[in-house]
Amino acid sequence: MKDSIIKTKKTLFSKRKLQERLQSIYQWLTGTPERSLSEAHQAALTIRNIEIEHFAGKKISFESASYSESAMSYWQVQLEKNIIIIKLRLAEFKIGNSLFNTPNTTFLDKLKFIDEILDKYTYKQEKPKLVNDDSIVLKPQNTQVKNIIENPMTSSQGTEIRVESAFNKSGLLPRTIGRTFSRIQSDFSSEAEENFVKNFRISQNRTRMAVRFLLLLVIIPMLTQHFSKPLIVPIVERVRGENANPIFLHHEMEEEAFKELKNFEKKLQFQHLISQAPPLSPESIEHQVKEKARELVEEFHSKSNSAISNVFADLLSLIAFALVIVISQKEILVVKAFLDNIIYGLSDSAKAFLIILFTDTFVGFHSPHGWEVILDSFAEHLGLPANQSLISLFIATFPVILDTIFKYWIFRYLSRLSPSALATYKDMNE
Repeated sequence: MKDSIIKTKKTLFSKRKLQERLQSIYQWLTGTPERSLSEAHQAALTIRNIEIEHFAGKKISFESASYSESAMSYWQVQLEKNIIIIKLRLAEFKIGNSLFNTPNTTFLDKLKFIDEILDKYTYKQEKPKLVNDDSIVLKPQNTQVKNIIENPMTSSQGTEIRVESAFNKSGLLPRTIGRTFSRIQSDFSSEAEENFVKNFRISQNRTRMAVRFLLLLVIIPMLTQHFSKPLIVPIVERVRGENANPIFLHHEMEEEAFKELKNFEKKLQFQHLISQAPPLSPESIEHQVKEKARELVEEFHSKSNSAISNVFADLLSLIAFALVIVISQKEILVVKAFLDNIIYGLSDSAKAFLIILFTDTFVGFHSPHGWEVILDSFAEHLGLPANQSLISLFIATFPVILDTIFKYWIFRYLSRLSPSALATYKDMNE
């Protein structure tokens, strides 16, 4: 009787505790919009305070104050950090407000203030002048292109960038002569040195931003996968331990364990033969084989848990990668301009060399071996059986599709962008 009463009390207590936890989780979720917006508003206030205290209420830039390069880099880091916080918290606010719809009169004032801060640092105010500025414009170096190239691009802020070829407009004299005289005239102007320093600082800041963003694209997913896996492994071990799941995830792991155990037994016999020791008793051999079997059970159980944890850790790293892409639209445009500048700055032979290196690595004669190693390693990382039929089917189709796409790109675009690079590529490939 007493046991039943104690069990009933424990059940009621656990139910009450579960209800309290669910209620606290619900309150936390419903408070997410207000909490996220408050953090975004606080970050915007931090930016505003920096403007007031150190830049006389103006925008954080070189033109607003006479700071050294190191000091300005510090303020740029603070600015970018707070802008990232604002974007992340605004995304949380939008998701939470759409799910729970918690209206508040203070939301509009905070959102208005945040938009005022973000509008100052939109990318359209910092875009390079792509017309009549050969130090910043990104154009192919080939002068034999006779097609009309006019490619209007529109950024996320609605600013139109138009890149025009020298052949778009016809005149009595080539436009390059007029641009040469304009450049000479600008070099002799009183603002030439100031403009040069300004353009150099803009280019330097964009290069740093591009390199920093490329490093973040690699480092953030790796750190997310590295630090989330130790948190997931105990959960997987607890779940698999409670449910008494099988040790091996698939038959290949089981065959590997059997093979290793059999090799261990043969090794014992071989050591006995080469040492000319008295024969081992069957009980001794069986005892050592059992100990080895226990070690293999622990090893493959840990390997299975690690493979399952890799799946969830990789998903979290993909989510982190997607978040970096979503909140970094300005940085993506800067990286695109940075890579275009590097690619167009290469010589024709360097371009042809990179094209041949890429094609031979991924779609060349020796590429199937590399694809097979990659797919086997990926399957082992996720704890999946390496299906040789699927791997062979992938190798027989994907490189062919990739090769077709690449040849179409060479035929359609490379012949117009850089005919000399195409000719060099054909000569090197032959």
